[in-house]
Amino acid sequence: MLFSELIELRQSVRKYQGRAVEKEKLQAIIEAVHLAPSACNSQPWKLILVDEPELKNKVAKETFNQLVAFNKFALEAPVIAVLVMEKPKLIAKIGGTIKNQEYPQYDIGIAAEHFCLQAAELGLGTCMIGWFNESGIKQLLQIPKNKKVALVITLGYAAEGYKQRKKIRKSIDEICGFNSY
Repeated sequence: MLFSELIELRQSVRKYQGRAVEKEKLQAIIEAVHLAPSACNSQPWKLILVDEPELKNKVAKETFNQLVAFNKFALEAPVIAVLVMEKPKLIAKIGGTIKNQEYPQYDIGIAAEHFCLQAAELGLGTCMIGWFNESGIKQLLQIPKNKKVALVITLGYAAEGYKQRKKIRKSIDEICGFNSY
């Protein structure tokens, strides 16, 4: 598959089959995250894959509540990935402080996209979730209190007949300029 085909294929999936994700596919996704670049090669993340059904459902329930229910689909996904932000290398921390940048956040985004693109290439669907109860997830997964849950990603086979949506994007001129803003 060409990269251009892969990025066209990848979309947020919000309806899943109950089918388990094969361990070989999970391993390929782990390797993709492992190879993601990061500032000063800090690799400031810990990936937690939750595939034990009872625990996975508890984590999924931390992505919605009675008032905000748009992530209820997370219950359908057979796997939930949690990306925990780790401390960057000292040189990346110093550089980030000097330049007023949060390099670990960028790095987590790159790792998450590696996760999602590898999953798409393997025929799996994903959805990145930024709305979640961090303290609840930390307690369920025994994540130390001084760590930050950066992102949650659902993973699984898209439901039968799940449609490939047309990508609606801003015009190229709105997102890109040559030699000036």
